[in-house]
Amino acid sequence: MSYKSAFMEVMRSLDADQVKAEALMAARKAHVYEKIPRYAEIESQLADIGHKMVQMALAGNPKETDKLINKSSLLVKERQKLLQENNIPLDYFDSVYRCNICRDTGHTLDENGATGRCHCLKQRLMEVYYGLSNIKNVLSEENFDTFDLRFYSLEPYENEGISPHANMQTIYRTAMQFTKHFGMEYENLLFYGETGLGKTFLCNAIAKDLLDAGHSVLYLTAPKLFKFVEDHRFNKDELEDGDEMLMEAITVDLLILDDLGAEFSTVVTSAALFDIINQRLLAKLPVVISTNLSPPGLEAQYSERIISRFLGSYKMLKFFGDDIRVKKKYSLGR
Repeated sequence: MSYKSAFMEVMRSLDADQVKAEALMAARKAHVYEKIPRYAEIESQLADIGHKMVQMALAGNPKETDKLINKSSLLVKERQKLLQENNIPLDYFDSVYRCNICRDTGHTLDENGATGRCHCLKQRLMEVYYGLSNIKNVLSEENFDTFDLRFYSLEPYENEGISPHANMQTIYRTAMQFTKHFGMEYENLLFYGETGLGKTFLCNAIAKDLLDAGHSVLYLTAPKLFKFVEDHRFNKDELEDGDEMLMEAITVDLLILDDLGAEFSTVVTSAALFDIINQRLLAKLPVVISTNLSPPGLEAQYSERIISRFLGSYKMLKFFGDDIRVKKKYSLGR
């Protein structure tokens, strides 16, 4: 399944949920109206009050508007009392939806009337995208609970002044704090260092904690993201919904970009990286990046604009030590 077909599948599932919800709503209303005729009368009166309130507001008549508000409030209380007297749950009509925020439309309106994606739509898309990358299977094995500091040496590392073990304790705590304060404190992380030191493992751990907490997370390797960017750039006619992946990369609660620097870098991919990084920075949406490149290596591969964002807005965390994958393999083989 492609990202385009995945997006279409999610939208079809939303449409199906809406149809089911509307049918269930109609059935429940018919049931209540038959059992409690007065409830139907109240619904009609509330609708009339709503129309009158609009007219009074346009006419600039605040006194009449206040009267209508008070009348509406009394009717709502009476309506709730009728449900309670007939042993009908107060959320009887709301519970028909999978998501009461957007009522299964997938979209919400902000205070300015602008349309945005509901959290439920973002999460559905993320679940499908995770399925495409098979990342969920990895998260069951690579998370904060299974992270093992014993594979990191206690001996001071050359030119670093501390041991890999002590360094990883600090990085591990930083990653844990990042998830604990997510949504309350804005922070970006950049993991860098040689391969086999746990960068991807901690990216997975962060992803799992935040997904479990109900946040939307998009986890992509840099080669996969930028291949998509290139394909979309040169095959736009064939990828009608190709903008969806880029939009998710910009708007998702957390973007995790793994293995930055492993992609084939072009003017197009560099521009896309800057756009994603910059837009998320302006919106204060966090990013976690892992790379095998050192800061000088990043400077050699990416533009000054990108590097300035990294250096100015990311907590740079250096991984060092011996390849723990080799140690794990040796330990399992003993």
